[in-house]
Amino acid sequence: MSDIGVAEIPVDEDEQPLPPIEAPVRNALVEGPILRTLLWLAWPNVVALSAGTCVVIAETSYIGRLGVESLAAMALVFPFVILTMTMSGGAMGGGVASAIARALGAGDTDRASTLAAHALLIGICFGLMFMLVMLIFGPRLLQSLGGRGNVLAYAIGYVQIFFGGAVVPWLLNTLAGILRGTGNMKLPSLMILSSAVCQIILGGTLGLGLGPIPQFGMRGVASGSLIAYLISISVMGWYLFSGRGRVIPKISGLRIQWTMFADILKVGAVSCFSPLQSVLTISIFTHLLAQFGTEVLAGYGIGARLEFMLTSIAFAVGIASVPMVGMAIGADRVARARRIALLAGCVAFLSVGIVATVIAVFPDLWVDIFTRDPGVRAASRQYLSTAAPMYAFIGLSISMYFSSQGAAKVLGPVLAQTARLLFVAAGGWWLSMHEATAANFFALAAASMVLLGVLSAVSVVLTRWGPKGAAVAQVGPALPGLVD
Repeated sequence: MSDIGVAEIPVDEDEQPLPPIEAPVRNALVEGPILRTLLWLAWPNVVALSAGTCVVIAETSYIGRLGVESLAAMALVFPFVILTMTMSGGAMGGGVASAIARALGAGDTDRASTLAAHALLIGICFGLMFMLVMLIFGPRLLQSLGGRGNVLAYAIGYVQIFFGGAVVPWLLNTLAGILRGTGNMKLPSLMILSSAVCQIILGGTLGLGLGPIPQFGMRGVASGSLIAYLISISVMGWYLFSGRGRVIPKISGLRIQWTMFADILKVGAVSCFSPLQSVLTISIFTHLLAQFGTEVLAGYGIGARLEFMLTSIAFAVGIASVPMVGMAIGADRVARARRIALLAGCVAFLSVGIVATVIAVFPDLWVDIFTRDPGVRAASRQYLSTAAPMYAFIGLSISMYFSSQGAAKVLGPVLAQTARLLFVAAGGWWLSMHEATAANFFALAAASMVLLGVLSAVSVVLTRWGPKGAAVAQVGPALPGLVD
């Protein structure tokens, strides 16, 4: 008998050694060091999303050159733009990637191709729905948030252009979800990066004007975004339909199969409630601050941009944790899955918290980028000094949300968002009844972030993870593109 761990060399009948039996390919997502694998998966997304944050900075910067009213208008429309991007990308895009990856893991390429086609139909339908809702009800929604006069007019102009082409961002993120489902994380990240560069150039040129190109203001900024997205859609569409990917969406002769829609929506639809509630929370808070005037609203908008920039880091880490947690659960290694979630949460909390705290102590590092208006600067400083240190808890909640997606137990983090929404609504109403100052509302925002992060982490700790019943999915080699 050979010792454990020492393989015997097989021989044929003539006692000639046969080629050694190849060991199964090691899956780094299930067997590799957790932190190193997590960071390796996260870095392409960090690079791409960092480019997206450059768009946030650049966009806010040249909108600031259009005037304080344009900054306030952007603060009004920002929640709806974020809802579109997070719902189409992190929520429904996650559902698309999950369904396609499961099909490919089962070796059913034909099903994966059919799922890809149905995913495109879902993206188109949701894009059309967003377009109709915002074009019909957008002006009234913006007015209910406190938009008046030129601020309202500029916000409506942006909405008419951006949401008139709402199908474009939905198609962009659907195609990215299809590619990530095949294991290709690099091309979507590259497209986000190139789209960010185009967005900065086109948005600034069309918004501010350059040479013979007139200044289109907020409409020009929105147009620049859509044109940049269309370029990325063209590249990803060409890549998929030319057969260079692992799946080719089956458009020709497609027969609608409701089971395909259900396979995508059972993950994506539940996940959509999280960004929806997050945006409702931001919208309520924006409405509450509108009573203090344009300067406070614009100052809050600058602070909210920093939150979006920093939490994109947590988003990148969270996305990386999804396949790691999912494969660990599938391999019935629940303890490892929880360690992955814990480490991902710590990375997100610390990376967001350290930067945000530095900005809270030295707010002019951020504020100077956007405005020289004394009133706006004062409001921004006050908001950042109060709320920015608590951004770490937003990062924690995002990481817990994505880890829960990997474990197929996303209800807890979604309910944590519900608790934050109710907390802000109730707290905002109480403050409004007691003649509170803007500083009191900033404190309410900070407290709601702590509540969200703590409840999200507690929900992960208390929720039972692991497969139900005796059937446990077998985990094969890592998908190409996930681990090089």
